[in-house]
Amino acid sequence: MRIAAVSDIHGNLFALDAVLADIERRGVDLTVNLGDIVSGPLLPRETAERLMALGLPTIRGNHERQVLTMDPARMGLSDRHAFDTLGDRECRWMEALPCVLSLDGGAVFLCHATPGNDVDCYLEDLVERELRPAPLERIEERTRGCAASLILCGHSHIPKLVHLSTGQVIVNPGSVGIQAYEGHDPGPHRVEMGAPHARYAVAERSASGWAVEFFAVAYDWDAAARLAEQRDRPAWVRALRTGFVTC
Repeated sequence: MRIAAVSDIHGNLFALDAVLADIERRGVDLTVNLGDIVSGPLLPRETAERLMALGLPTIRGNHERQVLTMDPARMGLSDRHAFDTLGDRECRWMEALPCVLSLDGGAVFLCHATPGNDVDCYLEDLVERELRPAPLERIEERTRGCAASLILCGHSHIPKLVHLSTGQVIVNPGSVGIQAYEGHDPGPHRVEMGAPHARYAVAERSASGWAVEFFAVAYDWDAAARLAEQRDRPAWVRALRTGFVTC
């Protein structure tokens, strides 16, 4: 079995289309979507429509929850743009998405952040406003109660693979849509990938266990940045073009 994992698209249809085309060339058996699908200043509705047509196994992230439940007056700019742009059909689709999902008889588990919630990073700890690699013991504690051999997560936008003492494999494929940001969950922090390429991962099961490949896909990030510029989102413009929060 070959599974492609995409996450944290954040309404960047430019990047999503490039990633989906790259996945198609690799002949995977299944593509899954790990949430934070629409929030951002780009193309929330069009991104939702693209994914709705595909019918991929999909879970919702913290930004879907926020768009669906938060008072619009309290939303951040990205959530508010999604809220103002999405139609009833797209919102009903998001409402129906599960928070977590088990596949392949429980061998594969999808969560946005951790199995227990949608805002705590799984493979990193927040230390002095930085996301740093979490110790193995803490990751195993976060995994307790989940017996899947492959766990796919997102949220931090940091591509990473961790192999537990149980033999379980946890994979964060990175973000499709945005490669640098200043975040607030689980607390204030900054993430910078250092390049604008869209990220995803492919996990392949064999007799020896799960093998994982990470991919960085070039796409027309200048077109995405121009749209962010039209929306008056300079931080997104820099992040889309460079993979850095500041130039």
